[in-house]
Amino acid sequence: MRPAGGAQWRSVTQIPDQLLVPRRFRGPPDSGNGGWTAGALATHLRHASPGNRVEGWPAVEVSLRRPPPLDTVLQVVEDEGTTTATESDGAGVATARRVGVALTDLEPVPVDQARTAEAAYPGHTFHPFPTCFACGTAREEGDGLRIFPGPVGRGGVAATWRPHPSLSEDWHTYVDASTRASVAATWAALDCVGGWAGGLTERLMVLGRMTTRITTLPVIGEEHVVVGARRGAEGRKTFTAASLHDSRGHLVASAEHVWIAVDPATFGGVSPR
Repeated sequence: MRPAGGAQWRSVTQIPDQLLVPRRFRGPPDSGNGGWTAGALATHLRHASPGNRVEGWPAVEVSLRRPPPLDTVLQVVEDEGTTTATESDGAGVATARRVGVALTDLEPVPVDQARTAEAAYPGHTFHPFPTCFACGTAREEGDGLRIFPGPVGRGGVAATWRPHPSLSEDWHTYVDASTRASVAATWAALDCVGGWAGGLTERLMVLGRMTTRITTLPVIGEEHVVVGARRGAEGRKTFTAASLHDSRGHLVASAEHVWIAVDPATFGGVSPR
């Protein structure tokens, strides 16, 4: 599939063997935002040989095994197609692998409708993690993503997002002149919208698994719309989907999530009321 707007990219740097989640990219107060961490680990997979142009990424599945530690160097190793980030004691934090699955592409929501929905964002009145990088209301403009999804009917939620220049990435070269947001920021934008669609106001959940396919990286400074929808639940697990579109309704990226209900005391969160 050709990326929206005709953008193409190619790898221009070597993939490092370490991963670090800076405090800026936290979700709960003391651990990494699941989407950002997952996206950062996904960049360690070799999507194509260096120098080859890639039209769209394959779907990548990342499973979070434990809360990603902040400001801690994680070792990244690959074994039989699975890339794992581990702590110094060898404990696995997250795993990533390419998968051949067809993800749910949600229908785009008009920008004006998404802006209106933001006023009804449940996080304005209750938020378990107000300093979350992706959806936290306590984060300043240009620091957090400030994606505030509100209801748009049929059980879905939507919000606008304009990628800030501080999120620009530097390890792909495009044939057009547009500056793009990083892979990790794109995954983060697709993260919490799923949680709010899945019912964060009803029970506290954290991301357990996220599968994402990027069609093209989002353009810095351009308004986008993020859409989320609930797909069901089973025991402690809740299943959701999300899509990111540009202002013209072109698909930028899609994701599916598995959320795990947790004890608020474990993650420093606030119990839903």
